[in-house]
Amino acid sequence: MLKDKDILDEKNKLLHTKSKDVVFPLEEKDKKMIEDMIEHLRLSQIPEESEKYNLRPGMGLAAIQLGIPKRYFVVVHEYEEGKFKNYVLINPKIVSASSEMIYVEEGEGCLSVNRPTEGIVPRHARITMEGQDMDGKKVSFRAREDLAVAFQHEYDHLDGILFVDKIDKKQPFKNKDKYRAI
Repeated sequence: MLKDKDILDEKNKLLHTKSKDVVFPLEEKDKKMIEDMIEHLRLSQIPEESEKYNLRPGMGLAAIQLGIPKRYFVVVHEYEEGKFKNYVLINPKIVSASSEMIYVEEGEGCLSVNRPTEGIVPRHARITMEGQDMDGKKVSFRAREDLAVAFQHEYDHLDGILFVDKIDKKQPFKNKDKYRAI
């Protein structure tokens, strides 16, 4: 089982490197890591489990956050209380994005950023992402609102970008009136 200490902190330079495409068939260690990522994220979103295992709540994890510079991420979305949908995207690409931009009103968070942050991160309100599943089959997901934000956040990790890099240092709430808060 993954622990919060297994997740790299933003000070680690590896988080600012571009991840490499995954070659199929997927290695067993990557399959196991994906399963561990799913379990960690699901447990972290269940208050009793999060407390029991001392986990910070999280919705997504990219392989690079665990020191693996490969292009894959996992998002575990609680779409209804106690009901989760797992998204595994390997070698993802954004194929379409809405012109409408949004931001998370209470601020984005990241399991690699262990400090309070303020500011807005503009994101597309809706996106379609394509990639591969664990068997190498093509998958396509349409996401909106919080799920779209999570996909874009994790996708950025694969290019070595943290959400804090997208916040204007001098004016953290710059252009706030141009975007819709969610």
